[in-house]
Amino acid sequence: MADWIAQQFSSVTPVIGVLLGVALLISSIGFYRTGYFISIGYAFAVTGMAVVVLAVLHQNLTLIAGLQLVGLILWSLRLGIYLMQRESKTAYQDQLDRRRQSTRSVPLGVKFAIWISVSLLYVAMFSPSLFVLVNPTATPVGALIQIVGLITLFGGLVLEAVADKQKADFKAQFPKRFCAVGTYLWVRCPNYLGEILFWVGNWIVGAAIYTTLLQWVISAIGVTCITLIMLGSTKRLERSQAERYGESGEYQAYIRRVPVLLPFVPVYTLKNLRVFLECSALLSNAEQ
Repeated sequence: MADWIAQQFSSVTPVIGVLLGVALLISSIGFYRTGYFISIGYAFAVTGMAVVVLAVLHQNLTLIAGLQLVGLILWSLRLGIYLMQRESKTAYQDQLDRRRQSTRSVPLGVKFAIWISVSLLYVAMFSPSLFVLVNPTATPVGALIQIVGLITLFGGLVLEAVADKQKADFKAQFPKRFCAVGTYLWVRCPNYLGEILFWVGNWIVGAAIYTTLLQWVISAIGVTCITLIMLGSTKRLERSQAERYGESGEYQAYIRRVPVLLPFVPVYTLKNLRVFLECSALLSNAEQ
C-alpha cells in the first residue's frame, strides 16, 4: 500500500508544488481587489504555470505538448489583456463600481480561503499539460485522442475570443442593450461555452497518457469544477439579464428562440439547475 501511494505521488513530480507556488503568487493580486482572484489572477496564473513547465520540462517537449502549451498561453494572455482593457471602458464602469462596493466588506479570512482554493483549482485545471510533458509518449490511438483534444481546445479559444470581441464592440455602441449579434444569435452565452470547450479540450489532450489514479483524479477535479463554475455563471447571468431586460418583448423573443448555452440543443434556461459551484457576481470574469 505504501509503495502504491508513493508511486501515485512520484508521478505528479515536485513540479506541481512549484506550479501551486506560481498560482498563489500571481492570484494574490486578489488581495488588492477581490474580483481579481478569479479574473486577472486566473488568466495570468495559467500564463505563469505554462512558462514554468516549459522551462523545467522543455526536454520532454513534443509537438502535441508544444501546441497544448501554446494554446494555454494564447488563451490566458488574451483573456488577461481583455479583462484589463475592459475595466477602462465606460460601458463597464457601472458593473465595476458595484463590484468594488460589494467587496469592501469581504473579511480577510474569506479572501485567504478564496486565494488558496482558486490557486489549487488552477493547478488542477492546468495539470493535463504537466502530465503530457511528464508522460510524453502516446500510442497511435492516444495521439488521435490528443488531436481531438487540441481541436476542441483551439476551437474553444477562438469561440471565446470572438464572442468577447463581438460583445465588447456591441456594448461600446449600445451599452444599455443585451448583446444579440454574431455568435450570440446561436447561443446566449458563447463565451462561457468557449471556456468550457477550451478546458475540456485541455483535459482530453492529457486523457490518452494519464498513468496513475492520482493524475486522473487531479485532472478530473479541474475540468469538472470549471465546467460547474461556468454553468453557475450562465445561470447567474441569465438571472441578471432577466432583471435588466425582462420587460422587453424583444428580449423575451430572443430567449425563447436562442438556446442558453449549447447551440441546436433546445435548452433555453438553466434557472432550475442546481449548481453548487456558483460564483457570486463579485467573482464573475465575464458579464454582459
